[in-house]
Amino acid sequence: MDKYFISESEDTPRIEFDPENKLFEISGRSLPENAIGFYESVLIWLDNYSKAPLEMTVMNFKLEYFNTSSAKQIAKILLLLEKMAEKGQRVIINWFYHKEDTDMYASGNRFSKLISLNFSFIEL
Repeated sequence: MDKYFISESEDTPRIEFDPENKLFEISGRSLPENAIGFYESVLIWLDNYSKAPLEMTVMNFKLEYFNTSSAKQIAKILLLLEKMAEKGQRVIINWFYHKEDTDMYASGNRFSKLISLNFSFIEL
């Protein structure tokens, strides 16, 4: 499957999905004016990937900040990954946060309670 890449901007995260190198990462700030529109192609790519995924998918979230509308789209990404896991695929979520950023840790913790996936919390 082809790579998927979006460069980071002031209001949108860097998104890099590279199955060949086993890299799946969303990083930076997510404050797009239209989160549904921004994440639509991300969700389409992941849905296509979910039809023939790697044996193990490790998704790295290295977000500095995200708004409420982005949180809903992140939840959709996690739900898609959860469906992969329900079909027997191994899926791991690495949630990175800065020690002083208790909000980002708490956000990841809330997601981990809503989604049945293995979450690892990694302090930067």
